[in-house]
Formats: sequence, C-alpha cells, structure tokens
Amino acid sequence: MILETLTQAFTVCKPLTAKDIDMDIPFCFAARTDGELSLVCPTEFTPAHTAAREDGWRAFRVAGSMAFSLVGILARLTGTLAQRGIPVFAVSTFDTDYVLVKADRFSEAMEALAAEGYDMH
Repeated sequence: MILETLTQAFTVCKPLTAKDIDMDIPFCFAARTDGELSLVCPTEFTPAHTAAREDGWRAFRVAGSMAFSLVGILARLTGTLAQRGIPVFAVSTFDTDYVLVKADRFSEAMEALAAEGYDMH
C-alpha cells in the first residue's frame, strides 16, 4: 500500500463559527456535531478566532480510492503507530484516509510504517 506524505503544516481547531471556514481551500476537513465544530486545515488558513487550536501537525494519506468493503486499513496504520506510542488524529473522506501526526514525531512515524512494508511517497 502506498502512503503519500503531504508537505503542509496542519492545525486542528474549534472555530467559533462555520462562517470562518473557507471550504474552497485544499485539505479542509470540517465536522459539526451536536456538541462541537471542528476543523483540520493547513495552518496558514486557520480562522483567526477559535475556541481552541493545536498547531504542529503533519499528514499522510492512503494513495488512491478505497472501496467501502475494505476492512482494517486505518486500524492497521494507527495500530502500527500506537505500538510505538505515536498519537494520531485521523480523518476519513469518501475516497481515502488521512492520518495526522505531530511534526516532531512525523519522521519516526514514517520510519515505523516503512518498516511494516508501507511504500512511502
């Protein structure tokens, strides 16, 4: 399986309002539940006003589209990193999965995944 590293720095935050989210930027992941509004986006596009934010994330994605019938892809990825004590923040889209890792652990995460046979790009 091919994993593609993304070059952007990412932020995970809680915008005060959905109006502050620019859904036209690439790599913008927004979610609203009955209790919160969350956003993952490139750091330079983080809204000015947030209730909370955490900077310093890097990301990789599973290359290509994955069928809904596939089982365990994200579990295997995050399990490999969990065995090494590397925290993650995962986002799934219709086509694939994205995994964010704090920048100071990103190289370690990539090495761990490569050791498990993942093809890193």
